[in-house]
Amino acid sequence: MSDVVQYESTGRVGVITLDRPEARNAVNGDVARGLEAAIDRLEADDDVWVGILTANTEGQERPVFCAGADLKAINSGQAGELATARGGFGGFVYRDRKKPVIVAVDGLATAGGCELVLAADLVVASRRSAFGLAEAKRNLIAGAGGLFRLPRAIGQAAAMEAILTGEPIPAPRAYELGLVSRLTEDGEALAEAHRLAEQVTACAPLAVWESRAIVLASATESDDELIRRTNEAFGRILGSEDTKEGLEAFIEKRPPNWQGR
Repeated sequence: MSDVVQYESTGRVGVITLDRPEARNAVNGDVARGLEAAIDRLEADDDVWVGILTANTEGQERPVFCAGADLKAINSGQAGELATARGGFGGFVYRDRKKPVIVAVDGLATAGGCELVLAADLVVASRRSAFGLAEAKRNLIAGAGGLFRLPRAIGQAAAMEAILTGEPIPAPRAYELGLVSRLTEDGEALAEAHRLAEQVTACAPLAVWESRAIVLASATESDDELIRRTNEAFGRILGSEDTKEGLEAFIEKRPPNWQGR
């Protein structure tokens, strides 16, 4: 694993940590490759059902989850290294995966850092956090999904204001708008993300993964296509060992023992 991206698993949860606090966790080539490798491990481990993406903010006077692209890397001609073929920017924003990722934010997520957040499935944030796409202030545009994912998350009016002014959205406001799933006190985002992950992993993993895929597809696909997807997913789920286990556990009034198959 990369020195600037850490990965560890605890029970059913894989935790990915951006670890460049001295550079405000900005994305360079090492971060992009490291984050992609961490997602590879998450997806390949049958014992892990959900991921958490967080960041080390130790020593930062004003915590920054991720400041986006590393401008020093871009200035030195390494811009192409900030994306991977499979994952896009940071090795993550366009990555095809089946397992949900919860992002735990305790600080500023700006530019590409905000786009990493928008590529996750659930967002837990502390009150001191903020989310911004400041590219217009530098004659740039958010090029890693933010221009279409932010409007989907918070509505066009609020997203348009944030994008055209470049001003960050404070976490309490982001919670009101629906970007943030759970709002915590400062320093508590990661702990709350773990609690949320435990609730997700208490459910049947096959059902979670199939449901996630259809919810994401609903942003771009027609109702007819979504009906087809849902029917196919229902058929796959119905024939699984976990469906039989879930029904038997309900009848026997006991907790189910999910196996993910």
